[in-house]
Amino acid sequence: MTLFDTHTHSLRPDAWVNRSPADILDPGFAYSMGVHPWNAADFSLTELREAARSPLVEAIGETGLDKLKGPSMECQEAAFRGHIATSEEFRKPLIIHCVKAFDRLLALKKELKPQQRWIVHGFRGKPQLAAQLLAAGIDLSLGPAFNPFTAAIIPADRLHIETDDTDTPIAEVAAAVDKARQQS
Repeated sequence: MTLFDTHTHSLRPDAWVNRSPADILDPGFAYSMGVHPWNAADFSLTELREAARSPLVEAIGETGLDKLKGPSMECQEAAFRGHIATSEEFRKPLIIHCVKAFDRLLALKKELKPQQRWIVHGFRGKPQLAAQLLAAGIDLSLGPAFNPFTAAIIPADRLHIETDDTDTPIAEVAAAVDKARQQS
């Protein structure tokens, strides 16, 4: 079985490699394309839509909301809404970075009723928050650092694994998640 890395910043096969719309894409890899919320002030919907047309781009993001870092929440939300619209237009899943803004994330999901899959990457939250996100139809991706009690409650078809910006092999992340879920 091949393991798929849902979110990485390293050029790897069997992964969605995170890039920004201005980046040149190397053929032979799959990408997620977006503007990180810390850089939301630099967001251009035109650039994102143009980049999303590439068959190499299989997902939109990393995008989202971060109350601890970056420009104003208004600026971040405007960029996030542009990513959501692009995800819907091109029928590609959305990779989400969310820090201390899950209430707003859930409100936007309810308001906009997107059809494409939303995946919160690098999720480290408690099972109670995971249950709220799962109930709202949001998938969760676990990286090298995660809450083992949360890993145990995520249904297999809603669980993703990732390496993010670490050098940790995806197989190592998968083994740790499996151990937490008490299965192989």
